[in-house]
Amino acid sequence: MVEGAVAFLLNKLSNFTAEQKNLLCGVHGDAKFIKDGLEFSLAFLKDAEAIMEEENNGDIFKVWVKKVRDIAYDMEDVLDNFNLYLAHNHGHGLCACVNKSYHFIFSLKARYQIASTMQDIKKRVREINETRQGFSMAGYTTSSRPSNARAAASSSIQQDALPVPLEDFNLLGIKEHKGKLIGWLVASKSGREVVSVVGMEGLGKTTLAKRVFGDARVKKHFKFCVWITLTQHFSTRRLLKEIVRQLFLFLRKPSPSGVDGMTAQELRILINEFLEQRRYLIVLDDVWSHDAWDAFKFAFPNNNQGSRILLTTQDNAIAYNCCMESPDKVYNLSSLSPEESWSLFCKKTFGNDSCPQDLENVSQQIVGRCEGLPLAIVAISGVLAKRDKTRDEWDMVYRSLGAEILGNDSLASMRKILSLSYNYLPYYLKSCLLYFSIFPEGYPIEHMRLIRLWIAEGFVIETEGKTLEEVAEGYLDELIRRSLIRVVETTSDGRIKRCRIQGFLREIIISKAKDQDFTAIVKQESIMWPEKARRLSIHNPMARIESSHFTSRLCSLLLFWGLSSLPEESPLLNFSCTHLRMLNVLDLGGTPMEEFPNQVTNLLLLKYLSLRNTKVNSIPSSIGRLQNLETLDLKNSRVTELPITVLKLQKLRHLLVYRFETKFDDQLQTNYTIGFKLPTNCYLRSLKSLQKLCYLEANDQDSDLIKELGTLDQLRRLGIVNLRKEDGKDLCSSIEKLTNLRALSVASVTENEVIDLDSLSSPPQFLQRLYLTGRLESLPEWITSLDSLKKVVLKWSRLNTNPLLSLQHLPNLLHVEFIQVYDGEALVFEANGFKKMKFLSLNKLDRLNEIIIRQGALPCLEKLIVQSCQVLRTLPSGIEHLMKLQVLEFVNMPIELIMTLHPDRNLGDYTKVARIPEVYFFTYWNNGSWEVFSLEKFIQDRHFSRLANSIARTEPYFRKLKMTWVGSGHSFPIALCVVAIIIMMVWWQELYSLLGLMYFL
Repeated sequence: MVEGAVAFLLNKLSNFTAEQKNLLCGVHGDAKFIKDGLEFSLAFLKDAEAIMEEENNGDIFKVWVKKVRDIAYDMEDVLDNFNLYLAHNHGHGLCACVNKSYHFIFSLKARYQIASTMQDIKKRVREINETRQGFSMAGYTTSSRPSNARAAASSSIQQDALPVPLEDFNLLGIKEHKGKLIGWLVASKSGREVVSVVGMEGLGKTTLAKRVFGDARVKKHFKFCVWITLTQHFSTRRLLKEIVRQLFLFLRKPSPSGVDGMTAQELRILINEFLEQRRYLIVLDDVWSHDAWDAFKFAFPNNNQGSRILLTTQDNAIAYNCCMESPDKVYNLSSLSPEESWSLFCKKTFGNDSCPQDLENVSQQIVGRCEGLPLAIVAISGVLAKRDKTRDEWDMVYRSLGAEILGNDSLASMRKILSLSYNYLPYYLKSCLLYFSIFPEGYPIEHMRLIRLWIAEGFVIETEGKTLEEVAEGYLDELIRRSLIRVVETTSDGRIKRCRIQGFLREIIISKAKDQDFTAIVKQESIMWPEKARRLSIHNPMARIESSHFTSRLCSLLLFWGLSSLPEESPLLNFSCTHLRMLNVLDLGGTPMEEFPNQVTNLLLLKYLSLRNTKVNSIPSSIGRLQNLETLDLKNSRVTELPITVLKLQKLRHLLVYRFETKFDDQLQTNYTIGFKLPTNCYLRSLKSLQKLCYLEANDQDSDLIKELGTLDQLRRLGIVNLRKEDGKDLCSSIEKLTNLRALSVASVTENEVIDLDSLSSPPQFLQRLYLTGRLESLPEWITSLDSLKKVVLKWSRLNTNPLLSLQHLPNLLHVEFIQVYDGEALVFEANGFKKMKFLSLNKLDRLNEIIIRQGALPCLEKLIVQSCQVLRTLPSGIEHLMKLQVLEFVNMPIELIMTLHPDRNLGDYTKVARIPEVYFFTYWNNGSWEVFSLEKFIQDRHFSRLANSIARTEPYFRKLKMTWVGSGHSFPIALCVVAIIIMMVWWQELYSLLGLMYFL
């Protein structure tokens, strides 16, 4: 991680010296000396950190690494301090002259301070480089240490036994996994195939591979079987020689003479020739990189003998890359289920006995913390087996699991194995992974929030041809691919929505973050506040923050308020920003804050400001002082207007000012988006860096506002609300210039206002998500050209022509929602249409009485929702063709349709949906929510759904009665009589219908 701090500083230092031409004499030379010295140190840092992990006596390296880290942080503070002086505004008129003079004096003082401090840092850099040279002379670099010693040191981490080795346990489900893999290996295909087992550290990949490797069927099928463990730091020559040794061992011969002097390429040729006419199995355990696979693959011939290569890795990309010729042979080893986890825990902890009843609750909690990781379950079980079997003792273990993981010698092997994943990361990914330590345990982290935070923290390296957001997305994908981060939730169009880190790995990451002054976490009301932490994460709203708690080094402050009760008066809401002037990130989201903290506008280096989910309703004009701001997140606050000074924020990349409101009318849930207004005569072109703008209100007093949108050519996502028909042409003209747009949301000012987008002749070709809310005279023709489109949501369109005709052949469409979109009577999904679509929702299509799904249509559909289509009384025809359908929901639908699904009706409809895993009816609207029944529940008690329907049908009579009778002054007794009559009529109608149904049945 220190490698990352130095790398980030070098980039910052380069920019600084290039921009500040007027530095005092000698400062440029000092800056260059520091930069060059740190570059030499950077080259050695990776070696030093690796040695620290491998050597038992790495204290001397820890001291050296800490000195390098302190220099990097101190130098970064110097640069930030100087930039702070430069950030002060000069004012106007006479004040400007005074301020400029004052600023010049302060700037001069800053230059002297930077010169003085850099002289001191220069001396420290000279000292660490002298120490580094001493290390090199003593042979302390991983490049100079013998490769076999390196490999042995790394391998020893994996060979350290757990209290009881993982291999000794009959892991739950391993028999099934083993059978599947053996089937792939001994299959009759003659061509050479690669089989990959992939999953995070601790899932039992090596254990499974060993079981397969040692199976009698495998030994019988393959005449030559070789097992090689690669490790992170391996020697290609040494491992190739080991392959030769194992192969000749099968012939009961020693390795050929001269092998020790062969090059890697000569060894590959020797192995290749040896295996040319033989059926072989090679196991490559623990493949960490593409280079590792490339180093060996040419040694193994494709000899049409039915040979196989089995490899284990935690990197999905490596797994699929190695299996390019057999992509269906990637075996994803997943976590154990809760039931499997509990069974393994009990077997390890209690042997043949069952869990004592008084320990069952706390045991379940401990197993839950293991999150299905066999390594963790076995290790924790070993610890508990040595403890007294009392509730108090086990409660204490549960409460202090983090400390146990880090301090218990019995868990040392687990720590080392899980740490391997972190140690092997490139420096920029180490910083990103350490950042997960900031979030509370089990906290699902919003994907885009994480991306914006990484950028604000400076972790994301600029890459030519990509935005910072795209580079950061690549970082997250790589962490997921390496099985370090788990995806918690995805959107229906396949995007990551939320993610989190595995619990025990999080504890290790927290420890590393603390050791490196990367972050500090406050969970209790009174603790020893950290002195040097760069980031502060507060998980306790009652923690009392005083100015003295904040150090000059603090660059990020994040509050996680929603973890406990929300006291209206918390010490956190009264903290001062006086000592936070170096802050880059301030996240106050979720606090019950009602007013914008004006002192925040003094944080001139701030890049990220979040007041999301607060009660703040206005933003001061002084927001314009935050010239470095990149993200302003006011989502779900009460802000509806922004001052014109927001246009001064020329570095702003993400402007999020909106909230969603829900209204209910006749059991129809309607969601509205409330955006924000800008003053008239605003020139948006100053916000040239904007990537995301949501949601801007179209101003009926300022027609130029829509035209100005076309100047924001970096926009990836745009949201517009309150659009009028006459704005349509200007909006189309602007959209044509937004060639990078990926998501577009347009909402009209009223439900009946027409959205005119027909004049858009050249839509953004990379558009992936389209939301149109308002009347459409016709579906725009340009939609058919959007080959990248994945999601379409149409609302209030009221089309007379079938919209499916324009959408059915879009090659990448995954998600479609229609809400009051079509006034026709039938929707026909033609064969071969919507080939990739997974989600379909049809809501309030008032005249729709027939849905036809031709065979071959919607072949990938997984979820279908039909809601409030009141004249649709039959099941969609052809629904039995949807072989991948997992969820079917009927919401507020006629009782006639629901009753057709009862198996006693002999209509065949039940058999069409019986194979669908989840079928639900949302039948009765009660206090803002639906009463939900599964198909099984409906079959068991079909009369209850009819009762609910009759009650729901009674409600409109009450509403009408209230308006007509009580509202017009009629006496209450008369109204009451009318109510009674209506209720009797409705119930008599239900009884008559029920008797008829019973007769029919």
